[in-house]
Amino acid sequence: MKRKVVYQQQQKFNYKWKRKVFAAILLGFCFGSLVLMQCQYTRIMSLRPRFVQKPKIAFLFIARNRLPLEMVWDKFFKGEESRFSIYVHSRPGFLFSKGTTRSIYFLDRQVNDSIQVDWGGASMIEAERILLRHALADPFNDRFVFLSDSCIPLYNFSYTYNYIMSTSTSFVDSFADTKEGRYNPKMAPVIPVHNWRKGSQWAVLTRKHAEIVVNDTTVFPMFQQHCKRKSLPEFWREHSFPADPSKEHNCIPDEHYVQTLLAQEGLEGELTRRSLTYSSWDLSSSKDHERRGWHPATYKYADATPLLIQSIKVCISLSLSLTDIKDNLLSHYCVAILCIWFLYITLRVGNINVIISSCH
Repeated sequence: MKRKVVYQQQQKFNYKWKRKVFAAILLGFCFGSLVLMQCQYTRIMSLRPRFVQKPKIAFLFIARNRLPLEMVWDKFFKGEESRFSIYVHSRPGFLFSKGTTRSIYFLDRQVNDSIQVDWGGASMIEAERILLRHALADPFNDRFVFLSDSCIPLYNFSYTYNYIMSTSTSFVDSFADTKEGRYNPKMAPVIPVHNWRKGSQWAVLTRKHAEIVVNDTTVFPMFQQHCKRKSLPEFWREHSFPADPSKEHNCIPDEHYVQTLLAQEGLEGELTRRSLTYSSWDLSSSKDHERRGWHPATYKYADATPLLIQSIKVCISLSLSLTDIKDNLLSHYCVAILCIWFLYITLRVGNINVIISSCH
């Protein structure tokens, strides 16, 4: 009887042991299968083309209302949707709808907190800050290009994109300005005169520099208070005559703000100190009074020829070679003063101004 009981216990033990071995083998097989499936999945996924979001350029348009050259930009942007963003600051209440734009790229691209912008006032740089704030909300925006409603591109998108992205610097036309009487001593000591800079409004900023502009709470208030346009005869009809015009400081904020702020922050070593925007101001010898003044030249319809575009591109090539020798050399001494990538022209057809580009 005892042997029978022992035998049964031995059988039971053997059965349990076999079940455990079988379960272990089964678990090992399942685990091995999962590892194999994971390896296969990883291999298959590695063979698939991956979509990696490239850094984008944010094009920041400062416009009155419509963009008269939107279809030129439409062709420029077509097929490059993953590499750019568009933001437009227009007058308050103006919407880019199907009734106001023919380009899908500008539909609903207006910022919703725009302000009334007056030339020669701090409202212009406030509009720039508003555009930057909206553009910075997209983490893929890596460069920020300021443009007028009257700009057109001189080169195709790929060429422009690769050029802007080829360097880690911002493109900011900036030079010391102590001779024109624009610096207001009341800005000191917040903005010392040795940090006072002047240059073109049309800059291309890196994300780091764009964030500095948006977060600035020191320089911007000084500009609002002390950097103002000098009263000019054509404005005296609208404003009271200044008590002593000779004591006014003729300060145009958009030509000084970004440059001075970056100098204040000690970041001039991170700049390529020239603009990527061509704008011709050097027409002082012209007998046509409409071609002289505080704004870029007005090119009439007959002026806008392939020869004009070609001459600009030749000047651009010369600029690039000379600036290798001395940064910003051509920007101040070439006939085409502020030079590089976006052209400003105004075409006049009869009595109607068709703006192709003119910085205002």
